[in-house]
Amino acid sequence: MSEIQIRILCFAGILSFIAGWELIAPRRPLSVSKPERWFTNLTIVFLDSILVKILFPVAAAGVAIAAQNHDWGLFTLLHLPGWLALLAGILLLDLIIYLQHLMFHAVPLLWRLHIVHHADLDYDVSTGLRFHPLEIVLSMGIKMAAVAAFGIPVSAVLIFEVTLNGTAMFNHGNIYLPKGLDQYLRLLVVTPDMHRVHHSVIIRETNSNFGFSFPWWDRIFGTYRDQPVAGHKGMTIGLTQYRNAKQVTLLRLLLLPFTGNVGRYSMKYIGKNPDKID
Repeated sequence: MSEIQIRILCFAGILSFIAGWELIAPRRPLSVSKPERWFTNLTIVFLDSILVKILFPVAAAGVAIAAQNHDWGLFTLLHLPGWLALLAGILLLDLIIYLQHLMFHAVPLLWRLHIVHHADLDYDVSTGLRFHPLEIVLSMGIKMAAVAAFGIPVSAVLIFEVTLNGTAMFNHGNIYLPKGLDQYLRLLVVTPDMHRVHHSVIIRETNSNFGFSFPWWDRIFGTYRDQPVAGHKGMTIGLTQYRNAKQVTLLRLLLLPFTGNVGRYSMKYIGKNPDKID
């Protein structure tokens, strides 16, 4: 089975499972039309996929194969055993995605791209797939550069890509998990309740919980927040400057980085634990 077939099967299976879970046991009531949001979000995913395929026909796995064939990268120089290169590659790529996410919040120009993800008025599995095409292109470029620089094995790249895609859908799911189970799971993986804090309109909460797959980086670098100050059912999702569904239609979202209002956003609040709603 090819890489593309594996990724498509995993994508379709996880999306269907989380979407079904959302119907059976939702965490929060939705505030806007789900069919309209899903049409917008999935269309953006389709556009992302087409653009990446055109610009990066070999993607990160292809770079990993080239690195292996030409002995590129730090791992080759260190002569790491296969199992260690696999484990280190997965962890390193996840750390890079965490730092990349932090960068997209810290750099004003990149934040303009990232607001497309945060401007969603609801929070469900489709939110985890909604990124502006230019952000996806930059992200792919960063991953490919990292794979080449470190000589990350093909198997590590494939496992990481499938894991990242799956956990992004899981931790954006509008799904209910018992509190005890959630507290245990978030020691190993980013859970929906953990990442939902990151989608709060409160700036201090938006600038927290940047992890996508593994939760350890937020704890290590001091960006971890346990719960939203207003509670998961009381918190407001999105950005203060975009509170109307007409502001975030498909065409407006694609133009948002160039025409949109970045809002009262500031990274000076990073590391600050919110004690009130402001």
